[in-house]
Amino acid sequence: MAEDSKVQSIAWLLAGLGVGALVGILYAPKSGRETREDIAQGAREGTEYLRTRTKRAVEQVGTLVDKGKAQVSEYVDRGKSFVGEQSSRVAGAVEAGREAYRKTKPTEE
Repeated sequence: MAEDSKVQSIAWLLAGLGVGALVGILYAPKSGRETREDIAQGAREGTEYLRTRTKRAVEQVGTLVDKGKAQVSEYVDRGKSFVGEQSSRVAGAVEAGREAYRKTKPTEE
């Protein structure tokens, strides 16, 4: 009787496996080929998405670099102007100092 129980258990196990495999086949959403094609299509779409995002990023970085160059150029021009003004002021002060020295210096006769 114990042997009949084992055989019956194995029979039920095999029947369950068969029913499970049949249900899996019947309810499988797609075939293996279709699944592989979907995966490949998803990879292509992901690649295209990354390519598009990379192009946008490059354009944005280029715009930022151009703005940065314009700002640096503006700062350089302002610096040159400031240095020029200060040089003129220093030259004027030096000349005024020389003139004041000449006026206060006793003349030698």
